[in-house]
Amino acid sequence: MSEISNAFVVVMGIGTVFIGLICIIIICKIIGLFCIAGAKKKPEDKPSNANAVSSSSNENRQEILAAVTAACAEDMGKDISALRVVSFKKI
Repeated sequence: MSEISNAFVVVMGIGTVFIGLICIIIICKIIGLFCIAGAKKKPEDKPSNANAVSSSSNENRQEILAAVTAACAEDMGKDISALRVVSFKKI
């Protein structure tokens, strides 16, 4: 009798896990459909002028350079004035 009880526990445990995984997959698919539908509704903003994009990136270049230098100084444990930036280019 205990063998049947042990087998029942194993089958119920495995069944519960697989039913749970199937439910998670179905929920992810449904949420994915809502996310894709929401992303398609938004209009894409494309810049009409390439110079406008490059000028806005040039305006923020000093701020980006300062942030990267501060992060590097913090990581190396040095003062920010001890660092000298030789070159900085976008990868």
